[in-house]
Amino acid sequence: MFNAKSLLDSLTGGQGLQGLSGGAKGLGDKAKEGWNNQSTLGKGAIAGGLLGLLFTGGGRKMLETGVKVGGAALIGGLAYKAYSDWKAGKEPQAEPPAALPSPQGTVFLPSDPVAANDLSGRVLRAMVAAAKADGHVTADERARIDGALPQLGLGAEAEALIRAELDAPLDVRRVAQLARSEEEAAEIYAASLLVCDEQSLEEKGYLAMLAAALNLDEGLVKHLNAKAAALV
Repeated sequence: MFNAKSLLDSLTGGQGLQGLSGGAKGLGDKAKEGWNNQSTLGKGAIAGGLLGLLFTGGGRKMLETGVKVGGAALIGGLAYKAYSDWKAGKEPQAEPPAALPSPQGTVFLPSDPVAANDLSGRVLRAMVAAAKADGHVTADERARIDGALPQLGLGAEAEALIRAELDAPLDVRRVAQLARSEEEAAEIYAASLLVCDEQSLEEKGYLAMLAAALNLDEGLVKHLNAKAAALV
């Protein structure tokens, strides 16, 4: 399997993404050499291009957090903190990104590399599904995405995953099946929340249906929403 965690780790406003805010054009030669040979800046260019292609609405949260941690740690930390506070009976509250705990070694970010990569792959699939939640991916937009993906140097497996998710019918039940535990359900929702645009009625509706399909407690959803709201 391709390095899903490495790709997910680049989808933040960390050092690899400074000054990169969208589009596949302008990628340097390093972005065409293949994912495994990328420098930090090269990875940032790839991720910036992917964000520009897919996550045009709420995806800005991933770029503008200013957090110097990878996407897996950001998403896992958000879900971990929200889940822990909910379990402790605390009131939902927004907190600065710096207050998010490290999820390393928990079910939200396993220490085992294989398990971490597997979870990251499922989180990425949920994020791509959420990226089309507004139902407005036109034929022209899809053609633009298909034409630009090879320029990002993601590799055949990563491209295949993205295309498969774009081709699949938008079905919250299928996305919910990516979660294998209550904790993973919270993380799948958190990742989707970071992609969706809170100003879009369609995407807000998608999130509501996803929360129901994931069987998330209403209180946990409130905690997740509050933590995500603090990222921008």
